[in-house]
Amino acid sequence: MQSFVCITGATGGLGKAFAVECANRGWNLFITDISEPALVRLADGLQTAYGIKVLYFPCDLTDADSRARLIEEMSGRKICLDGLINVAGLDFEGDFFDRTKEQIRTLIRLNVEANLEITHELLKLRNSEKTFRIINVASLAAFYPMPVKAMYSASKRFLLNFSIALREELRPMNCTVTVLCPAGMPTNEKCIRSIDAQGFAGRITTKNVGYVAACTIDASLKGKTVCIPGLTNKIVRFAGSLVPSSLVSQLIGARWKEAHRKSFQGNKPVLRTDN
Repeated sequence: MQSFVCITGATGGLGKAFAVECANRGWNLFITDISEPALVRLADGLQTAYGIKVLYFPCDLTDADSRARLIEEMSGRKICLDGLINVAGLDFEGDFFDRTKEQIRTLIRLNVEANLEITHELLKLRNSEKTFRIINVASLAAFYPMPVKAMYSASKRFLLNFSIALREELRPMNCTVTVLCPAGMPTNEKCIRSIDAQGFAGRITTKNVGYVAACTIDASLKGKTVCIPGLTNKIVRFAGSLVPSSLVSQLIGARWKEAHRKSFQGNKPVLRTDN
């Protein structure tokens, strides 16, 4: 029986890096994202380059009906899974008061609701003969209350706590859960612009997506709970834990407000995809 690793948000920067890393290890893939043409290109490229089998199905993970069609497709094809990598996520950077109702709903639907539903349903398709490995993509922001990114950091904190708790629940089922908490990654133009706006601090904490994907998969195979790629980011995380959260919020808020101003230069904040 052929088994697959499922990747959500597979055609974005980090999602594609995970797909390439899995393919390089000889793992068959089931990939999903909102754009079917992008999925076709990625699937064809991976199959040609690595000789693996890649199945795909387009899905708008913010839409419950679209998620239901994805689950129905996978169940109908009797897909057997060795792992699940939940990459899909987004951020609307800027003050919470300036967000629209639709932006608020979209972020919660993708960052929280979709992750939980996909994880819950795909656990039913796991290969019972092997250890089933789940990777959830959170963020270094999960450890801090972050003004200008208040919704995003809170949603990632949810994923961090959920992943750690779920890991213990699934331990008797021969499943592991690893939560990735990266700092900045140059996944698209807007992310690069945001990193540049942070100056030196942004540059020293940023890691290449290929490095992040490889480190995370290695951590998952070793059964680690949390993966923070890069020594600098581990130090930042440790230092932050020594400071009261209210003071951390003030310091981060001052930094991000200035970085946000430089990044957008008076324009309205726009969507930044997590993957």
